[in-house]
Amino acid sequence: MGSLGEPAPPPKKYNTSLTDFSATHADKTGPYAENLTVDALIVGAGFAGIFMLKTLRDRGLKTVIFEAGNDTGGTWRWNCYPGAAVDSEVPEYEFSWPEVYNTWTWKTNYPTYQDLRDYFDHVDRVIGVKKDCAFNTVVVGARFDTDEGRWSVTTADGRVTRAKYLVLGTGFAAKRYIPPWPGMDKFRGIVHHSSFWPDTAIPVTHKRCAVIGTGASGVQITQAWGPQAGSLTVFQRTPNLAVPMRKRTLTPEAQNALKPLYPELFRYRETSFAGFLYDWYEKDTFDDSPQEREAFYEKVWNEGGFRFWVSVYKDNLFDAEANKESYAFWAKKTRARIGDPKLRELLAPNKMPHYFGIKRPCLESTYYEQFNRENVHLVDINDNPIKEFTETGIMLQDGSHHEFDVVAVATGFDVVTGVMTQLNLTSIDNTNLEDEWAPGAQTYLGTTVPGYPNMFHIYGAHGPTLLSNGPTSVAVQGRWIADAISKIESRGVKYINPKSEAAEKWKKHVLALNDKTLFPTTRSTYMGGSIPGKVYEPVCYAGGIPRYAKEIREALDEWDVGFEVVKE
Repeated sequence: MGSLGEPAPPPKKYNTSLTDFSATHADKTGPYAENLTVDALIVGAGFAGIFMLKTLRDRGLKTVIFEAGNDTGGTWRWNCYPGAAVDSEVPEYEFSWPEVYNTWTWKTNYPTYQDLRDYFDHVDRVIGVKKDCAFNTVVVGARFDTDEGRWSVTTADGRVTRAKYLVLGTGFAAKRYIPPWPGMDKFRGIVHHSSFWPDTAIPVTHKRCAVIGTGASGVQITQAWGPQAGSLTVFQRTPNLAVPMRKRTLTPEAQNALKPLYPELFRYRETSFAGFLYDWYEKDTFDDSPQEREAFYEKVWNEGGFRFWVSVYKDNLFDAEANKESYAFWAKKTRARIGDPKLRELLAPNKMPHYFGIKRPCLESTYYEQFNRENVHLVDINDNPIKEFTETGIMLQDGSHHEFDVVAVATGFDVVTGVMTQLNLTSIDNTNLEDEWAPGAQTYLGTTVPGYPNMFHIYGAHGPTLLSNGPTSVAVQGRWIADAISKIESRGVKYINPKSEAAEKWKKHVLALNDKTLFPTTRSTYMGGSIPGKVYEPVCYAGGIPRYAKEIREALDEWDVGFEVVKE
């Protein structure tokens, strides 16, 4: 019953925010304790959060993780939609800790979400993660006290935790975006956002299914549902210029034979532009003849993965004419896989919809072949968008109606910046981060924010982030954060606060690096995403991992230049 004896509201048909997962905990001990005080509080139990937990614990700091979900794994705990899998290969995509990798082997070079959940459970067994995690714990506010030198962090269940250091291991995709279509609550079928997908299987055999969106999750759901669904309709605004994954089985014997080389591989992944075990080709596109280009493209294409994105000619993301060559090759290879000429032009048009690779491509195995099936249909909503949901389906702007039983909303996230602005962070100047960042993000080094002392973030705004392999960025930024904290501790410092002028200079640097590329030519995740009203600006550092690592290290060596350093 409601507070005045009114009937309680009906349960939500689908989850829309992290607070939907908050719980009141009977256990009031350990990380769930009320009025908890720790050295470091980490938000998020994915790669970033767990890296920081182990690293800071190893340095003697009392550290806990607050995680909105019900277990470890970060994005792989949330993303359990049909077909969900990682788009970086192993061993690139894993922790570099010998005690973890020496006792683990993978089934394939591109693990599924379940493989990654199993991996995070293994990590817990080896290093003990969950004993320091509070699950179903959603941060809804945080404020730093300059006199005390501590953060007070409030969670949705009413707990307040105090910590000298606040580390946001929340990544780039923790704030889901669900367009405000009217009628979603009236739809009688099943509807979920891809990243709030239930763990229980949703049957689609003999069902009329829809996927809204053609980003990575949309592509993967389409591949999973195409062979199973009674019918499947994919609503596309922009074609996805996806590249072949080339998934293959891995044997334990082959992996174990390679493990003596792992330390060198983990070192090497930090020397490439995007944090993979491959890098740009040393030539520019037109250094080769057309015949040589074709042979080179073919080689990289057959090797698969993101190689056709960040291991082609080194001018591909910088020179428009060069980029057109890679797109022409992509279109030729992809169009050959699509039977219907009209679908061919929608899915892989001869005239490129945007420069190749300046929207993050996803990896696919059979995506384009799905549209050769009689039960799979494509609806172009670029000029005829979705108007509303009805009780039985979806109506478009022109009045056409499509009936469905199951709908996957694969509309993505308020990328990069939305992760942090949803936490209700209050600065020492009594301003709110969400308001501060409305005109554009401000960070120093892609790891700190002016006005938020002793707060650090990983895989977020103004770092390599979407232009890098996640665990590589996590390692580069995570070690830097740990070293900054060690420096604070060893020198008797109460807190460091990034200077506004240093942040302004860093942002100009981020803008300048992006302006040398083709990224600013198209609204994409690299330019803040497509959330209505969101500022159009670069949100990722486009200079590559090695340059980034060098620059933030130099800034830490001379921290008085960029930080206000306040002693105890």
